[in-house]
Amino acid sequence: MSRLWTNKPLALALCACVAFTFSCAHRKAVVAPEPPSEASAEAKTAPQPPGEGTTVVGPEPRVAAAGHPESGVTTSELPADLEELNKAGYLKDAFFDTNKSELRPDARETLAADAAWLKEHPTVKILIEGHCDEHNTAEYNLALGWRRANAAKDYLVSLAVAADRIATISYGEERPFGTCHDESCWSQNRRVHFVITAR
Repeated sequence: MSRLWTNKPLALALCACVAFTFSCAHRKAVVAPEPPSEASAEAKTAPQPPGEGTTVVGPEPRVAAAGHPESGVTTSELPADLEELNKAGYLKDAFFDTNKSELRPDARETLAADAAWLKEHPTVKILIEGHCDEHNTAEYNLALGWRRANAAKDYLVSLAVAADRIATISYGEERPFGTCHDESCWSQNRRVHFVITAR
């Protein structure tokens, strides 16, 4: 035995053989996994009820041209005169809360319908005017009008209306729609107004 351990190359070869034999004896066969059945795939994709503390968010408003006059009219059938085109009311205004530029749910619905109409008429270009009521200073209201106009533009762009079709401007409190000095007029003045500039 002592002669075996004095011959180092032979001892190393013997150890390697024993280790190799031992490792091969404990290897397991590799088996490909079975594809999932249709029932298990449906179970994985089925909606799960919300758990405790989960916030359920409703879907974005459906983009539809409902409520717009002459829905389905092609661009070539639109009035050639821009003034007449704007009077037809194809695009609806969106309204805001006092001193706010965030879009309310009703404004999002209106803008979704406007986006649908604009996508049906891809050559039409628009100007979005930002308007305010008479509260605050003229400078504040000009800045607020810009924020409102750009909030509307950003939302239309998010609904796949090309940004290069949309220009924005702020009139602040300079061009009120309602001229009385109470909430019935102020609520009408907090808006974005659409002007078709090219067809």
